[in-house]
Amino acid sequence: VLPISNPANLVVYGERLPALTPWIRTFALPSFAAIAITYAILRWTQRAELRKPLAPAPEVEPLSPAARAAGVALVIAAVVLVGASALGRDLGLPTLACGFLALVAAAVIAARSPMPALKHVAWGALPLVAGLFILVAGLEHVGGIRFIADWLSKHDSIAPGQTALLAGLAAGVGTNIVNNLPLGLLAGAAGHAAQAPDKVMAGLLIGVDLGPNLSVTGSLATLLWLLAIRREGAHVGALRFLKLGALVMPPALVLALTALVLT
Repeated sequence: VLPISNPANLVVYGERLPALTPWIRTFALPSFAAIAITYAILRWTQRAELRKPLAPAPEVEPLSPAARAAGVALVIAAVVLVGASALGRDLGLPTLACGFLALVAAAVIAARSPMPALKHVAWGALPLVAGLFILVAGLEHVGGIRFIADWLSKHDSIAPGQTALLAGLAAGVGTNIVNNLPLGLLAGAAGHAAQAPDKVMAGLLIGVDLGPNLSVTGSLATLLWLLAIRREGAHVGALRFLKLGALVMPPALVLALTALVLT
């Protein structure tokens, strides 16, 4: 819905990330379509689980001053990032600054070292991401970006709507092969090299954002989420995720791309 909603948005557009108003104008309807169909499918497929009674909620302890400070920092970060997006400014530095200040503020209020908090960062994901970007660099070296750019240049001037649809579908599938961050980098570089129309770039972005809903390998956020819930004692296997993703992702992707083409 917003430029700050997914780091892949920054990867696809890079320095050409649209400001907030044109972004909403382009992606509001596709986002609503994807959210609506995803909710409907999840509501239907999980209806049996939703009917089960909930376990009694454990007694919740009051938030500590440090936790309240972290909550306030999150609200401030959201305001700062939306403001930066509305002004068309870069989002990377504000995000880093807000995260750093939130960590320092919570540590100072709690009178504790911030180092233990850093242990909860999924550092093991960094080599994975680095390896994926090396894979993209290899594809660029063998002419992969040039090949995609040539295809986009050949078709976007003739039928930009159809090209946006096909490019989005291809990007959606590709995210589950090489992850959406490197795929977004590849798609964005190819789109910029081809000087693709806005609608084609939007189609690529929709594919990069929605494609990862198919499998656990599609998005770094999914991998981090799985690690987080595993620490809490829950477990979602790759096959279970894939079975549900196969029901959710294709209609959401097709509907969002159709909404984009029709607007």
